[in-house]
Amino acid sequence: MPFISILIGFLVILLIAVAGLALSGIRFIPNNRIGIVEKRFGQKSVQGGFIALENEAGYQPEVLRGGLHYLMPIQFVVHIAPLVTIPQGKIGYVFARDGQPLSPMQTLASNTTANNFEDVRAFLNNGGQKGPQRQILREGTYAINLAQFIVITEERVYLLPLSRAEETVIQSMTSVIAERRGFSPIVIKDSDDLVGIVTVHDGPSLPAGEIIAPIVGEDPANNETYHNNFQMPDRFLKAGGLRGRQLQVLVEGTYYLNRLFSTVQMIPKTIVEVGMVGVVVSYNGTAGEDLSGAEYRHGELVQRGFRGVWSEPMLPGKYAFNTYAGKMVMVPTTNVILKWIRSEVGSHKFDENLTEVSLITKDAFEPSLPLSVVIHIDYKKAPLVIQRFGDVKSLIEQTLDPMVSAYFKNIGQTRTLIQLIQERSEIQNIASQEMKEKFSHYNLELEEVLIGTPGTDVGDEQIEMILNQLRSRQIAVEQVETYSRQQTAAAKERELRETQARAEQQRNITESELGITVQSNYGKAEYQRALQQAAQIRTMAEAESERIARTGIAQAIAIEEQVAAYGGPQFQVTQQVLTRFAEAVQAANIDVVPRVVVNSGGEGGSASSSNVMEGLLTLLLSDKLGVDLNKTAPRKTSPEADRLREQIRQSMTENRNAQPPAGPAPQPKA
Repeated sequence: MPFISILIGFLVILLIAVAGLALSGIRFIPNNRIGIVEKRFGQKSVQGGFIALENEAGYQPEVLRGGLHYLMPIQFVVHIAPLVTIPQGKIGYVFARDGQPLSPMQTLASNTTANNFEDVRAFLNNGGQKGPQRQILREGTYAINLAQFIVITEERVYLLPLSRAEETVIQSMTSVIAERRGFSPIVIKDSDDLVGIVTVHDGPSLPAGEIIAPIVGEDPANNETYHNNFQMPDRFLKAGGLRGRQLQVLVEGTYYLNRLFSTVQMIPKTIVEVGMVGVVVSYNGTAGEDLSGAEYRHGELVQRGFRGVWSEPMLPGKYAFNTYAGKMVMVPTTNVILKWIRSEVGSHKFDENLTEVSLITKDAFEPSLPLSVVIHIDYKKAPLVIQRFGDVKSLIEQTLDPMVSAYFKNIGQTRTLIQLIQERSEIQNIASQEMKEKFSHYNLELEEVLIGTPGTDVGDEQIEMILNQLRSRQIAVEQVETYSRQQTAAAKERELRETQARAEQQRNITESELGITVQSNYGKAEYQRALQQAAQIRTMAEAESERIARTGIAQAIAIEEQVAAYGGPQFQVTQQVLTRFAEAVQAANIDVVPRVVVNSGGEGGSASSSNVMEGLLTLLLSDKLGVDLNKTAPRKTSPEADRLREQIRQSMTENRNAQPPAGPAPQPKA
């Protein structure tokens, strides 16, 4: 019994041990993990390599995914490892521990059939190489056997630790990638106007004499597609890509490049501004045919794509130009003003080393002549200029400066200082004509030559004295001209004011002129009227005078006849005296007849007294009047009076004869 009990106990213990051993072969793998299987022992060991592809002892190529797995206890060990996760917009780098060795020309391992490194067996069976891989991992999660592959990301390194020496290599590789910013893609923004210059660190080297690798295109023989801007290194190398700086550049976009395979340097785009052209001097390509001709010995002009100066300039615009493959020389096509003036420099900086031309005049003065020369370069001839001189500044400093200086030195020796100043315009015109041919010899077009005023060096008092004299002379001339113009202006102002005053008084002038005309016409009318009246008055006066004359003569004749009838002139005088005396008595209110009459005698007394009074008065008045009563005044008559008198007598006689005879005399009364 005891033996049976011991045997049963042993069997139970054995069963428990077997059950425990059997249960120990069960492995649980979480879904976010993988299991890396390591076989501790087997029928054979791995003879070459690191991964046991034929079920040998060692790390197995396949990994265990999430779930329960049964493996022979003790024979297999499962290492739990995380899934490899690459964040969005990041890059993961892979290092293979096993595979074919790299060739001496390789830096990175080829992995055209890696299938994102999740199939180790396919990788190794298809010639996968050990070491850092050309292919990179993009965004995503991968179940990668970390015994075969080490994955380096920006956040962490995924690996199954094996040795410290290996960790050192991986750490160095991580540092290189970080320095090259290799965990992020290359992003070129359009607003930055940048160009990416690519340098490939893997593949065959450049041939001797080449400094840049040519552009790699499609491979027609194998129907391979383009290498997608260096993002497919194996295709790039298979198409003939070479190690080194590449002629092809990267423009705007995002590029997932393996920084261990290629690095990128950013340079600005080449901008050809308006008014400029870019002449390309290419350092890359084969030698082309010289288009400038055999007689032109100033370099070679080639077609685009060949080495040398390209015959076609680049017109204004932005160019993704690789400045390591050549240079683009900017040539202005607008008019360029070159100033031989020390203190003035143009924006193009072509004339920053030019100074005034030192002259020696005919009269031994040494002035400095400032110049400005306007030139133009035909954009089609710009490559010829660069082919001959290298750049525009070299053309100006090495050729134009000595040529222009020598020309004006010769001009200065033929003229005095005053002539140089006074004949500036003539010299300028002559220089513009004569220098055009010289400029055209250098493929330049001379537009105009502008000459400034000759200057003096500091301390040269003689030239300054002459210039001061010329200035004073010119000031005097200008003053004379100013005074003359002021005089003319004053005269014009006076004329203007007179015109304005005349215009203001024009109405009055017009009215006065019309009044003058009216008055003139009225005066003429009055004058004519006066002439008529005068003629009328003259006629009437003549008629009146004739009438008066006739009347006077008639009266005279009548008086003469009366005098003759009354007894001569004495009687006439007496009558006049008595008449005046009577008027005087009447005016004095004197009584002529006495109030008391004393009569001394008879009837004849009154008559005698009256006669006595009359005689006394006559005597008295005749004495006062100086009339000689004893003499008879001679009769003085004119022929006309005689004729008139004769006519009047005849008329009176005719009238007397024509009167009817007088009636019988009245009979005296009884």
